Parts: sequence; structure tokens; C-alpha cells
Amino acid sequence: MIAHLSGVLLTKMPQSIIIDVGGVGYEAMVPLSTFYALPETNERVGLLIYTHVREDALTLFGFHTRLEKDLFLMLISVSGIGPKLAVNVLSGIGPEELLGAMAKGDALRLQAIPGVGKKTAERIALELKDRASKALGDKNLPQVTAPQGEERRIMGDALSALVNLGYSAKSANMAVDKARSRVGEMTLEGLIREALRTLS
Repeated sequence: MIAHLSGVLLTKMPQSIIIDVGGVGYEAMVPLSTFYALPETNERVGLLIYTHVREDALTLFGFHTRLEKDLFLMLISVSGIGPKLAVNVLSGIGPEELLGAMAKGDALRLQAIPGVGKKTAERIALELKDRASKALGDKNLPQVTAPQGEERRIMGDALSALVNLGYSAKSANMAVDKARSRVGEMTLEGLIREALRTLS
């Protein structure tokens, strides 16, 4: 089982990347929290890996931090949550904020994550509250305020909007990153407007 990959980042897109390890390209699905932490292409990168094996496929999932991978493993232990949905959950909320919401059993906050319905949110809150509380205590993580998770969500929505408009994922990501440093108050409309100005 592959647990870690270290090599040269060949390509990166919001949902997947390819790492060249000794001449072999490994594709891994990643959450947005990991995507935003990646270096530029053709630079070295190291990621923690979860290997998901099915009869018809072998899929790798990559994570920048141990916390991201631990949360992913917690999520897929919940009935009805597969690896792809777990990655979507991590993409819709910051890792520390997710851990805090799980520890509090905050089903309403979890339900606000794109792709997570009421029943799924309630299952996560019920089944993972104790494990998340223990992890929160062990890690002694600071409480992260909502705006950081909200900012990540807005950036993800802006990126998706630009790709839907026909821009490549690479161009859209560069434009969103530049726009993020230029806008004052972070709003979806303002971020998209500034990104489009950059692209033009």
C-alpha cells in the first residue's frame, strides 16, 4: 500500500495532481486545502497518501498534513461516506474548523458543506463526535474562526465559476490567487470580477 509520495509535481488541478516519482507519474485526488498548499509545477513535493483499492480501480488520495489525512480516515469510517465525498467535505471547510465542528457535534455547520445532506451531517456529528473531541484534545489545536473556512469556500466557488466559463484550471487558479491578494473584503462577486480582470 502506498502511504507517501515524494517527487516532482508534474501537473496540478483543483481536484487531482500528478507526481513524478523516479520517472513514474502517480495521479492523486486532493482536497482544496492541500491544493492551495502545493508548490508550483516542476518543483518537488511530498504528500501523505491513502490508497483506495476496489475490484476495478486503485485510486490514490493525497494530503498535505497529517490532520487532513486523519480527518479523511475518520470520514470514510462513517456509513455512506466514500473517499470522494470525504475529499469534497475537506474541500468545503478548513481542516481545523471541520475538526471543531465534528467535536461539537455541530450537524448544522456540517450540513452547510456542499454535497453534505442533513442525514449525512447528522451521521458525522453522531459517529465522530467522541473521536474528534479526543483528536482536538490531543492536538491542542486553536479554535479557527469561520472566516478562514468561508474564504476557502469562496475561492473554490470562484475557481469553479472560471473553469465553467471556459478558462483552464491552471489559468483560473493563478487568476484567483492574484485576485485574492488584491481584493479588500472577500466576496465571491468581487473575487470573480478581479480574477476576470487579471485574465483579460
